[in-house]
Amino acid sequence: MNKLFKLLFLIPIFIVGCKSNSLINKDISQFIDNIDMNIFSSEGEKLFSIKSPYSSYENNSNIFKLKETTIHILKNNETEYIITSDKSKFSNNKLLELKGNVSVKNFTQEADKLYAKSFTWDISNTEYVLFGNVRFENNTLTLSSNKAILNNADSIIKFFSPVKYKLKESNNDNVYEINSENAFYNIKTNSVSFTSKEDKVRSKIYF
Repeated sequence: MNKLFKLLFLIPIFIVGCKSNSLINKDISQFIDNIDMNIFSSEGEKLFSIKSPYSSYENNSNIFKLKETTIHILKNNETEYIITSDKSKFSNNKLLELKGNVSVKNFTQEADKLYAKSFTWDISNTEYVLFGNVRFENNTLTLSSNKAILNNADSIIKFFSPVKYKLKESNNDNVYEINSENAFYNIKTNSVSFTSKEDKVRSKIYF
């Protein structure tokens, strides 16, 4: 069952610009400085917050467009991830899209960082989809691909083909590298597994 969502935000300025009466219903927009918006479920649970110094709201299409976005995603009323991007769009209280220098940081595990060109979240589910130069890093490994899905329900990141995995020793002398069709990283256990339907998983060790 789809949830209904409520918005709590402050709108300091309302600006309408139009050339004729026929454009009024289509082009009404309000421009908002320093927006701080909280998104709640129908049960009153805070799902996430969005902060932006420059944003606009399109009345007719019910779309927020924001720049220099900082988003806190919550789980059990605690911040789970902090996400920043060059710009974002929140449509019809359902779809959150981020683009440009997307950075996802795990609030409880500061070393875990996930980067991509774009990030999409249908807030009716727990999957976050990342596209374009996706890279996960922590103190010991790097996983990279062009697409990944982070499932917040089970804390698993699935990386899609082609996947490159690098494990570095603390002294950076030895590097263990694997190329695979798919990879799964478990954030809770700090473990990674690899799968390949057709080609064999290829591994390489450097000394």
